[in-house]
Amino acid sequence: MQSTQDITINPALVPAAAASTASSPAVAASALGDYRIIRRNGAVVAFEPSKIAIAVTKAFLAVNGGQGAASARVRELVEQLTASVVSALVRRQPSGGTFHIEDVQDQVELALMRSGEHDVARAYVLYRAKHMEERRAAKEAQGSAATISAPQIHVLENGERKPLELSRVTSLINAACIGLEKHVDADAIVAETLKNLYDGVPVEELHKSAILAARALMEKDPAYSQVTARILLHTIRKEVFGKEVAQGAAAAEYVSYFPQYIAKGIAAELLDTKLAEFDLARLSKALVADRDLQFGYIGLQTLYDRYFLHIRDTRIEMPQAFYMRVAMGLALNETDREARAIEFYNLLSTFDFMSSTPTLFNSGTLRSQLSSCYLTTVSDDLEGIYDAIKENALLAKFAGGLGNDWTPVRALGAHIKGTNGKSQGVVPFLKVVNDTAVAVNQGGKRKGAVCAYLETWHMDIEEFLDLRKNTGDDRRRTHDMNTANWIPDMFMKRVMEKGEWTLFSPSDTPDLHDLVGKAFEKAYLGYEAKAAAGEIRVFKKIQALDLWRKMLSMLFETGHPWITFKDPCNIRSPQQHVGMVHSSNLCTEITLNTGPDEIAVCNLGSVNLPAHMKEGKLDHVKLQKTIRTAMRMLDNVIDINYYAVEKARNANMRHRPVGLGVMGFQDCLHMMRVPFSSMESVQFADTSMEAVCYYAYLASTELAEERGHYASYKGSLWDRGILPQDSIKLLAEERGGYLEQDLSSAMDWTPVRERIAKFGMRNSNCVAIAPTATISNIIGVSACIEPTFQNLYVKSNLSGEFTEINAYLVRDLKARDLWDEVMIADLKYFDGSLAKIDRIPNDLRDIYATAFEVSPSWLVEAASRRQKWIDQAQSLNIYMAGASGKKLDETYKLAWLRGLKTTYYLRTTSATHTEKSTSKTGALNAVAVDGGMSASAQAAAPAPVAPVAAAAVTAEADGEACYLRPGDDGFEECEACQ
Repeated sequence: MQSTQDITINPALVPAAAASTASSPAVAASALGDYRIIRRNGAVVAFEPSKIAIAVTKAFLAVNGGQGAASARVRELVEQLTASVVSALVRRQPSGGTFHIEDVQDQVELALMRSGEHDVARAYVLYRAKHMEERRAAKEAQGSAATISAPQIHVLENGERKPLELSRVTSLINAACIGLEKHVDADAIVAETLKNLYDGVPVEELHKSAILAARALMEKDPAYSQVTARILLHTIRKEVFGKEVAQGAAAAEYVSYFPQYIAKGIAAELLDTKLAEFDLARLSKALVADRDLQFGYIGLQTLYDRYFLHIRDTRIEMPQAFYMRVAMGLALNETDREARAIEFYNLLSTFDFMSSTPTLFNSGTLRSQLSSCYLTTVSDDLEGIYDAIKENALLAKFAGGLGNDWTPVRALGAHIKGTNGKSQGVVPFLKVVNDTAVAVNQGGKRKGAVCAYLETWHMDIEEFLDLRKNTGDDRRRTHDMNTANWIPDMFMKRVMEKGEWTLFSPSDTPDLHDLVGKAFEKAYLGYEAKAAAGEIRVFKKIQALDLWRKMLSMLFETGHPWITFKDPCNIRSPQQHVGMVHSSNLCTEITLNTGPDEIAVCNLGSVNLPAHMKEGKLDHVKLQKTIRTAMRMLDNVIDINYYAVEKARNANMRHRPVGLGVMGFQDCLHMMRVPFSSMESVQFADTSMEAVCYYAYLASTELAEERGHYASYKGSLWDRGILPQDSIKLLAEERGGYLEQDLSSAMDWTPVRERIAKFGMRNSNCVAIAPTATISNIIGVSACIEPTFQNLYVKSNLSGEFTEINAYLVRDLKARDLWDEVMIADLKYFDGSLAKIDRIPNDLRDIYATAFEVSPSWLVEAASRRQKWIDQAQSLNIYMAGASGKKLDETYKLAWLRGLKTTYYLRTTSATHTEKSTSKTGALNAVAVDGGMSASAQAAAPAPVAPVAAAAVTAEADGEACYLRPGDDGFEECEACQ
């Protein structure tokens, strides 16, 4: 084998594309002129991808010999690997910066190993090692001369060039490490920071280099995340305050800064002028500067990039000012505004509760669109259809997530009286909806997001199932919007009984959409009889099982349409006396009535469950206090909110629904050292949700006592003394079997019932579990009710790349002397899974099982217990390793039998997934999991429902296995519920 330094490269044989940015979409978005390379002698040179291509080509030639240069395979691989390296580097610093030559070579090494070219990677590693030894020997031969001739580094600050003071770097990093010294190495951060500096570096680059140095160590210990956040905080203080301010002086600086910030925000027409009417001196003194230190890096970077207000790209908000601005916006209509603003601020800034993203974006601003979700019903006429599309655009403009009910629109081939023609059906209009969602982004922050719902008896249902396919007529495809099945119980019964199913046009069956339970069955049977008698011409008979199979096949292949259940959403709805729930929302947790004159609106926020744990148990006293304030904040949103559409205002004012959710469920299990796959986990899901709902409903009665009950309260289930847990009996009666849901209770509900009877409810609906992907990132806990995705992984979004590591796992491994470099390497190699790491004790393997190692039946069982108490629904993702038709069939039937109202995304890994992910260069978030799970993870999984014949999905199907987490760049999810 030749040595790489002995090989001469003919430039003509280096792939041209490898030297350009065109081969990498990530790079195409950034001009490479913004990037530079620091050589080992400190010199700064231009970033040239062609040199990476030459280095990679040399590595191949060292293994394959000189003739390898003519190989088309080698040229293609060099092109791919170069693009991968460049893309990986750019993702680390999306807005430009410098890379040390060693960092570039590390990425080349990594790309070669990931590609499976192990011989080439070995040659490259040996080449680097040999040259490192040669440089060391040369340095020793030079003796101290090297030190004497080392160039002095200067920094540029405010246009002035001055020598770098090493003490300035060390003091910055040492300050960031205060209190964390046992877990972090400040000297290592300093050394890495200095390595990336060059003569004439701007002072901003100095801070950036320190952030990158600390960030690179985050995989070694979770404490490095806090260190990185503190260095970032230093740069934010400088940007916002206009000068460098140490953390110790931040409290005093906040007091003088806050009134100036409010004035500046109003002058820039960003903030509501009413904020100036508050006692700003009193509010300034209430700000707690040390709460800035709570953030992990991902949380603070997310706030900086997407939430803090800015004027011409210069941030004007510090973290505590941000939370106070949100609190002030929510307290505008309170009698004692300052006291309430401080109360709300304390809840937000301590991370006990977090409002949803639209509220955080817009509270206290000139256009206070604070609501998260909007649900609409589309009427069956051209004017109504385009009114609905216009309403979508207006609502999406201000960051609202949309759920559209399209069932009333007549099917393909149905008669149109006005023109004596035939309808083109729902699909062409959905294409318009799709393109509208793309055109109208959420206030410039994200692409507009919408989900279309269609009931299962609609004649267009089969085409609807195909909307997200990548094949077929693109004019009948909607690649950018979500879809969901709205499934009546009668269809599920026909599936279970292997019966026939009849599809109709709603123009022939106008009342079906507004019926549930026994009334639906009676009407549906009547329409089937009419079709058989020839009284209805547009219909189609199919096997229910065949349609169910196609639903599951499309769900696996395209991720859509989601599975949601019409009857439990309606029969258990507190508001069934004033209308129908015709669909859920974008994230499937909202179940509110819609109609021609009402657009349902929901306002969201989530309780941080881990913050309410005390000695391994829920702290009920603190939880009640938090929820009382949180419900007040959510109720205030209704009155303060900006409504882009009058129908939304009417519905929100009449019913006043809110959606209090939870996040950090998995963190609580880790605190208690309870495996997700256990009855203890299911029981905690039950008791924790019972407590949250108990205090939420109690708080709504307190608000009703103070402010009056909502306008449509009379006749509701609340008014009739029927609480959510009581409504399960109503569902069982209407369904006539096929319901297996736990009815146990741990708390005495008598006080709640008595207060409801006496004062009524302030809010028609109170509880809904939203995905919380973004706000859980901000406060550093697991998303809503999700299991751990991976224990260590790299997350990539518009803010760059972030290493996430399970702090609880690190805690337990340290306690057993198992946390070391080998363990980190193993975790990275096995994609954050413990299943195949021999050193891991069985109890830890169970406790820290990742999402794809948890049987989906456990997810469903826990969700069923929660659904018992919740008056709306929950965003329930289903994770499935080794997905097959049988597994899908069992899981979604179990969801129906256990009384779930809705499900959300299906996350799958097929049996061949491991092979696919390793051949996918640079697939940072690929989850390599075998089709099977460890015996311990599956041990006590709840018994599944007996399956029907397997659906047309196999583990080997080349389906669209989803590798992304909510919040990752490219993950199609609306910001609204987050």
